[in-house]
Amino acid sequence: MSKIGAWINAARLRTLPLSISGILVGTGLALYYGDFSWPIFVLAICTTVGFQITSNFANDYGDGVKGTDNDDRVGPKRALQSGLLTRKSLKKGIIVSIVINVLLVLLLLYFSFSKENLALIIFFLVLGALSIWAAIRYTVGDSAYGYSGLGDLFVFIFFGLVGVLGSMFLYIKTIPVLSFLPALAIGLLSVGVLNLNNLRDHISDKKAGKNTVVVKLGFAKAKKYHLYLLGISFFGLLSFVVFTHDSVHQFMCLIAYVPIIVHAIKVKKTESPARLDPELKKLALSTFLLAILFCLAYHNFL
Repeated sequence: MSKIGAWINAARLRTLPLSISGILVGTGLALYYGDFSWPIFVLAICTTVGFQITSNFANDYGDGVKGTDNDDRVGPKRALQSGLLTRKSLKKGIIVSIVINVLLVLLLLYFSFSKENLALIIFFLVLGALSIWAAIRYTVGDSAYGYSGLGDLFVFIFFGLVGVLGSMFLYIKTIPVLSFLPALAIGLLSVGVLNLNNLRDHISDKKAGKNTVVVKLGFAKAKKYHLYLLGISFFGLLSFVVFTHDSVHQFMCLIAYVPIIVHAIKVKKTESPARLDPELKKLALSTFLLAILFCLAYHNFL
């Protein structure tokens, strides 16, 4: 594999649609509440993709160094694990991606806030710094939070609350109470994707001392936990649509839950962790579909 191919492998492109989903839903909410900006939209997408790639590089590095990515692992081979990239080059890649993220955050804040909104600029700079910290500390370091079962909480916060509500705030400069419901939905679906990953890898994770929620709960209980994540997500988004709709077209975003229900049935019946790997892509793409449909439903395209 070429060097470019190795970096593409480390970037894990299949994870990017999920990271964009929160921005799309936040943009849909901004459209519903009456505002939109192309520069903010493009820069928000680029920023969240940058954060995700940094997280993927760091995850590859952290799990590779700790030996969590080994021959017992069910999922695809990682760049460091398979020797496509060295520790040194991957570490440099993380640093370069962080620098790019900082520049993107600064550009995003420049287009979102005037100089008079210094307090908001500082707040979002801190939020950006925390996002970078969370992206790296998931697996890197002796106290990596992904190894103590906190990954689910951080994914919910940054993919759901920060991704949806933060991006919406960049447009409309306020957070309506009902907007927490779509943020809840996207956050829980994102946790569901992480939970699937951990269900698939729970045997190798347990051997490596990576105490994910799945390792703590056990395979059977973690599958039930997965179904609760999907179910609460559905009722959260349904509640938002019921409270806010002025047209039946706005219910169309719920169509995305059809493949999610099929996915849930598959997970419930599956006893082999390896057979859950294809479900990761299905749930991530279903979440992305939901985000697109939500954005369309809450704008005057129909």
